[in-house]
Amino acid sequence: MKVVVAMDSFKGSMTSMEAGRAVREGILRALPDTEVIVRPLADGGEGTTEALAEGLGGELVQTEVRGPLGTPVKASYGVIRGTRTAIMEMAAAAGILLVGKERRPLDATTYGVGELIKDAVAGGCRNFIIGIGGSATNDGGIGMLTALGYEFLNARGEAAGIGAGALKEVVSVRTDRVLPELKECSFRIACDVTNPLCGPNGATYIYGPQKGVTEEMRAELDAAMAGYAKVCSGCTGTDYMESAGAGAAGGLGFAFLTFLNGELQPGIELVLDAVEMEQTIEGADMVFTGEGRLDAQTAMGKAPAGIAKLARKHGAKVVALAGAVADGAETCNEHGIDAFFPILRGVATLEEAMEPETARQNIRKTAEQIMRLAAALK
Repeated sequence: MKVVVAMDSFKGSMTSMEAGRAVREGILRALPDTEVIVRPLADGGEGTTEALAEGLGGELVQTEVRGPLGTPVKASYGVIRGTRTAIMEMAAAAGILLVGKERRPLDATTYGVGELIKDAVAGGCRNFIIGIGGSATNDGGIGMLTALGYEFLNARGEAAGIGAGALKEVVSVRTDRVLPELKECSFRIACDVTNPLCGPNGATYIYGPQKGVTEEMRAELDAAMAGYAKVCSGCTGTDYMESAGAGAAGGLGFAFLTFLNGELQPGIELVLDAVEMEQTIEGADMVFTGEGRLDAQTAMGKAPAGIAKLARKHGAKVVALAGAVADGAETCNEHGIDAFFPILRGVATLEEAMEPETARQNIRKTAEQIMRLAAALK
């Protein structure tokens, strides 16, 4: 029997690979001769860097970069040396959690994201997987691009700036100081929104308010973004303003498309492709997946649903394990998850249930009993 294990992280308890290894241990206790393959799982958001770095035999690199409001922050990214791949989350350098309650949308910058990329390039990376959710910025990527050597100039021929407040000043772009190695780099961007750059469905109107953009600011800032984008498009001979995802992360999606030939993909698809999940599932009899909390939202494009879709394609049965199962989780049965189980084995407080060793034991023992049942039904 071939079993593939692809668990999302149980936040606060187990990483993706820790959960997967615990499930494998349970399977082998029940059926020692089973072929069990563990793969990391994430959806392109928080935890993706750690999951892929650990699961693909990489390492985490930490460096200091400029945070969204200019204060230095320690940011980590993953490196897979064998494939010269860097795995990043833009939120590590420009995330909304880094600004706390302080919202300064005209100042917030993606400059630190560019510094992360530059650091990885210096370390030999040429392939990039970058999640762009959770941003604090609405700068159209001007900060990131500036860190990479692009120069955005105002009418006086001076640097316009690196935040959203600078967008209205941009009249030209110089590229002669751009990091030359970027020509050798590929960028795959985990992006789960389809908003264009500007307009009522664009970055400023839809996502700006959560970053501090007031109603009075919106029209002017949106117009500034459009003017900036036209200058950028004139520089490159492209026009991605209306492209799906251009408005992601305050226009960072547009910057990747326009200047870095980035490929925007739904996060779960990008991750599954990166770990060669479909090739791994081919020929499997059973697939284990799961996450900390299973509910109706799980079926709506979250990581376990992506696994279930692939498993169904290849005829494998899917079992999901979760720390908690909420009302509405039955929807998962309609989306390829054949059965799901909570791993709790007794009454416990949330703190007790989330204790890492307890969680590992619970998921291991649950997987073992499921496989004993599977063996008995043969």
